[in-house]
Amino acid sequence: MANLLYGIGINDSPTPVTKKINGKRVWICPIYRYWIGMFGRCYNKSTHNNQPTYKGCIVHEDWYVYSRFKEWVLSQDWKGKQLDKDILFVGNKLYSADTCVFVNKLTNSFITENSKARGNFKIGVFHNGIDYLAFCRDPFKRYKNYLGTFKTEEEAHEAWLSKKLEYAYEVVELESDVRVKEAVINRYKNYNKKPDNI
Repeated sequence: MANLLYGIGINDSPTPVTKKINGKRVWICPIYRYWIGMFGRCYNKSTHNNQPTYKGCIVHEDWYVYSRFKEWVLSQDWKGKQLDKDILFVGNKLYSADTCVFVNKLTNSFITENSKARGNFKIGVFHNGIDYLAFCRDPFKRYKNYLGTFKTEEEAHEAWLSKKLEYAYEVVELESDVRVKEAVINRYKNYNKKPDNI
């Protein structure tokens, strides 16, 4: 048997998952790319150093075997999409058939929050020394949309949240999975009910 991926992953594919010419890899099966990428996010220490949010993530034992993972992928709308583990369950650390979905790159980047760049204020809020300014990134045009100036941080944050929800309805129109549509909309409808976002 070939070497195990990170000591646990079993590549049982009856056909090659990569192609090499003169020792250089020129092709890799896209499903195999998802599989090794998932293991890398969970078990590669250098990934954890660069992206600490992946620390503590694990792959369900059903997906240790490549053919089982592939079978699940082929039952999904997966082509050209990204494998996501925490859209359905915010904060989820388990890659499994019950927790993962495939989403468009736009949707994945839309829900990603860069808390390090945010500073000390609530998301979407900047302070100019006098007032609070609200901005929300347009996911389609990829620029920060100025929403106005407010007297309180809370008012500015609410302006951001209102615009974010408006964009969310547009973003999910590109998704085929109803679960993804509902999860993204509910994320912003219930945003301030979650203590980790306060």
